[in-house]
Amino acid sequence: MLLEMASGNFFYRLKRSAKNDNLEAISISLNMLAEEIQETLIHQGYVNSNQPIMEIILMSFVIDFEGYIEIANQQACNILTVLHTDIIGKPFDTFLDDHSKKAWKDTWRSLKQKAFQDTSLELKFISKEGFVVPKTCYITSFQGDNPNSMRTLVSVIHHATSQVFLEQNLKQQVIQFSNVKKHPSIDSQISTHKQKIRLTFDDIHKIREGRDIIINNLEMDFPSLKEFALQLGTNEFKLKYGFKELYGTTVHRFLMEERLRKSKMMIQFTQKSLKSIAQMTGFKSISHFSRTFKKRFDYSPSDLRKKSFDKDK
Repeated sequence: MLLEMASGNFFYRLKRSAKNDNLEAISISLNMLAEEIQETLIHQGYVNSNQPIMEIILMSFVIDFEGYIEIANQQACNILTVLHTDIIGKPFDTFLDDHSKKAWKDTWRSLKQKAFQDTSLELKFISKEGFVVPKTCYITSFQGDNPNSMRTLVSVIHHATSQVFLEQNLKQQVIQFSNVKKHPSIDSQISTHKQKIRLTFDDIHKIREGRDIIINNLEMDFPSLKEFALQLGTNEFKLKYGFKELYGTTVHRFLMEERLRKSKMMIQFTQKSLKSIAQMTGFKSISHFSRTFKKRFDYSPSDLRKKSFDKDK
């Protein structure tokens, strides 16, 4: 959460616990800090005519007459750290906390009684990592003569000021200027040699979001790189290049390493069967899991399980 706040993202909240300890106190303090900073930024945007408020669609969902998600934008997937295929076809309240589920249920009952309705509702979304994202949702429902034609649009608006974009642009200019000053001898070669691709702050943020989605969805079938890049809001080339630059490996190698790392930990520290561990880490079969594991670590999953079991004894 601190890293997100440092990058200018103040809409995450830590989930509260029933405990009265130091961790709970830290969680409360961070949530209050994020709330105060966000409110300050919004207030400045409204009162300063030179830097007016900008309203950006953060998350957007189209929900069918049964309450299932038909369409979701890419940013919604990134914020909830799930793959696009894991949102489509799921009940909307799957991504809400318990209190918000009750509020949504009451609102949904009201929406189905009218042919057209506009309303707003405070909801708390839960990301796959357990982060709470409290947001005001703007809800519009509409239907034709057939009740089954009912569709509901849920939009989450993010308020920002134009100053944010000016600062990002300034950072890029400063970095480019500094690099030119550090290497004046290569100025004359720029026209004859192809420059190395430079990742923008936005590119780096998207690639990091992609890394988080991979780590939190190891059990799922990974989409093609083209589809995954589209979900992140970039292209396949930038995804491949940026991933290599940031993490020193390819997307698929990173995915495999994470699957093996997680499976190794589960073998050592849980009592789950090897078959269950293989399924939970995205391997198609126990035989494929065993071959890949042994090739990577020079011993089989069953050998590691026996060693761990004997050590516990």
